[in-house]
Formats: sequence, structure tokens, C-alpha cells
Amino acid sequence: MLSEQSAATVRATLPAVGAAIGEITERFYARLFAAHPELLRDLFNRGNQAAGTQRQALAGSIAAFAGHLVDHPDSRPDAMLARIAHKHASLGIAPEQYALVHEHLFAAIAEVLGEAVTPEVAAAWTDVYWLMANALIAIERRLYEESAGGGWRGWRVVERVTETEDVVTFRLSPADGGPVRPFRPGQYVSVRVELPDGARQARQYSLSGAPDSGAVRQISVKRIPGDATTPEGEVSNHLHACVQVGGVLELSEPYGDLVLSGLDGSDGSDGSDGSDSTPLLLASAGIGVTPMVAMLAGLAAAGHRAPVTVVHADRSPAHHALRADHEAYAAKLPDVSVHLWYEREAPEEARTGLVDLTDVPVRPGTRAYLCGPLPFMRAVRAQLIEHGVAPADVHYEVFGPDLWLAGA
Repeated sequence: MLSEQSAATVRATLPAVGAAIGEITERFYARLFAAHPELLRDLFNRGNQAAGTQRQALAGSIAAFAGHLVDHPDSRPDAMLARIAHKHASLGIAPEQYALVHEHLFAAIAEVLGEAVTPEVAAAWTDVYWLMANALIAIERRLYEESAGGGWRGWRVVERVTETEDVVTFRLSPADGGPVRPFRPGQYVSVRVELPDGARQARQYSLSGAPDSGAVRQISVKRIPGDATTPEGEVSNHLHACVQVGGVLELSEPYGDLVLSGLDGSDGSDGSDGSDSTPLLLASAGIGVTPMVAMLAGLAAAGHRAPVTVVHADRSPAHHALRADHEAYAAKLPDVSVHLWYEREAPEEARTGLVDLTDVPVRPGTRAYLCGPLPFMRAVRAQLIEHGVAPADVHYEVFGPDLWLAGA
């Protein structure tokens, strides 16, 4: 909690800092990478840095955290912090790196705001930073403890399946033959590869297989071709072009907080017998289908009996990755409705165009899980709220930097 003095200072300076936060984060990353080029080479996503999306995400998270502290001094934005902490843990972020970030971030603030950064202003925003950093460090410590220390492990490709023209599924088993920790449906792993220039870049991919698939992990990777506004996906293109059966990839332990609470009793129910009575809605678009397939597989394995609504949007049936698994797992549930939208070539059982939930029944008390492009998730969330779904019951996963808070 901020002191009264710090809270007053942050409240007074938040408009000025917020207006300059984009320039501040740009200078921060420039300073950080000039001093530590290995961080850009081997830790930060070079594509996101080139596109500027990581700067937007950092700016949005800092502004949102500071605003929350000022408006709600007795609480903290735990959902936002958990999402960031899971991503950090999947990359192996260490506590000492927060001091490094503080050094270069506050140097950038001083450069941009100049004389406006009085000792009182610097002290107040230092409080904000370390409240956020220490909260993340504590969450990440717990995540590392739960994953027996985390770290990278070699996994061998045992099967490669072409799902669509731009999506490939890799099934992997541990190269050391050792035991495998179970994962929760909806979680992801970081996959780290060495690129031709020697850089070791990591990306997050949802585990798209059934949670009971034994010692096999499954990820489905969409190739990012790049265009005038988006750099080509370095890791996705490398995986598509260079990784075949027998190849070894480095994977993190499973992380991610977009998980079905009813499957592990975390909401007070015993998910093993399907006793959670909460209606669920699983909405995805494009490659966002991957965590939803794992969730449906988990629900089917648990004997889930409550209503489940499945919503998916894609360019066409041919672009719908994991379509057979998506529909097969849904069909195993006793109370399910499936609603599909395709931009073109929609079959009779689907609809043409963008997702429109106007005539889709949404039951009272529904808990919704969303994954897909940001505009899709924003649109679906707004429609769900119009249907009466509580905002706190709408959960989402963003592939890449979380730009929701940044307003992008």
C-alpha cells in the first residue's frame, strides 16, 4: 500500500507520467539493451521490440498498476499481476533483474520529465515500482516452488502433424526420459530455440493436447509470415522450416492462469467427478483454439456435466486448426452447444462473418474464457456483458504482449 504522501504525489503526477509513458518506455529499452545487449538477444522477444508492442504493454501495465493503487488503495490488481508473473516464470526471470529494470527505467523517467522529477516525485514512483516488482517476485517465487524450480528441459519431437497451411502440431517427449509434471488445461510452455545468428529466443505456446496424454506434450504453432506492420515470426518460422521428428526443443514448465478452476477443486468443487455446476463458455478465434481444445479435453475426462457453450471464429473451415479434436472433445460433453463462424466457405452448420452472440443463449452465472486476437476478445467480452455475464467472470489469454491495458 502506498503511503498517504506517495499516493498524493502519484495522483498529482499520474497524468504527466501517463502522457509521457510511451517515450519513457522507449528510452528505457534503448538504455537497457545498450547496457545489456544479451537481454535482447536471449531473453526479450525481438519481434515485439521491433514492432513496439512490448513498450506498449509495459507502459499499460505501469499506468494501470499506479492508477489502481491511487483509486483502490486497499487492494492490488491481482489478475494483471498473475498474468505477468506467469509469463515471467516461463522465461526464468530472476529477482535481481528487477533492480536492473529499476535502474534504467528511472533514468529514462528523469531524461523525459527533467526537472519535474523532484525528490518527492522520484520517491513516490519508486514506491509504485517496488510495490509492483515485489508483488511479482513473490508470485514468481511461488510458481517456481510449485514447478520444482522451473528451468529449461530438452524435449524430443516424436511426431509432427500439419494441421493447416500455416499451423503445425509438434508432439514431444522428454529427451532425458524422466518423469513429467501434469499441466492444467489452458496453460502454456515457453519454447526456446537457437536461431541462425546465435540468438536464443523463446516464445509461448499453449499446450493443445489432452491433460492425460502421459509423458507427451503437444503444441500447435502458427507460422507468422510478417507484413508491412508486423515482423515475420522468427521462432514460428524456424519451427516450421527447421524442426522435424527427432529434433530437440527446450521447453519450460507449464505456466499460465487461464485455467479451468473446477477441474482441480480450486473453486471449492471436486472437478474429478464433474460436480462443478457453473455454466462455461469457451470462445476462441484462429490459433486461440489451442487452449480451448485442452480445456474441452479436460472437461470430457473429468465427466463435466454442467452446460458448456463453445464459440469459435476463423477464416474458413480449412484454416480451423485442430478442428477435428475441437469438435470431438465437445461432442463428449453431455450438455454442450457449438457455434462456429467462418469469414468464408461456411458449411451449413456454421455461420458466415464475425462472431455475433445476439441469439446465442448465455446462461446466468456463466464463466467465460477467451483466447484470440485482441479485437475479437474485446468484442466478445462486450457482448457477454450485454448478456449479463459479470466482468469478473470473463477471463482471457493474450498471445504476445498484453495490450488490453495499453488500450491498443
